[in-house]
Amino acid sequence: MINFRVANLDRMIAQLRAKGIEVSLDPEIYPYGRFARLTDPEGNPIELWEPKADS
Repeated sequence: MINFRVANLDRMIAQLRAKGIEVSLDPEIYPYGRFARLTDPEGNPIELWEPKADS
């Protein structure tokens, strides 16, 4: 699996879905951030990670 760090997970998911790409958002918010998952055209898993902002 390849993991990409993104600044705004909601915006990235919206952009991908607008292009017809299926993305699943993990509903849980972890202490270290949020995650979403998708696959590339060859079926390889991709994870998107939005780190939690430091307080």
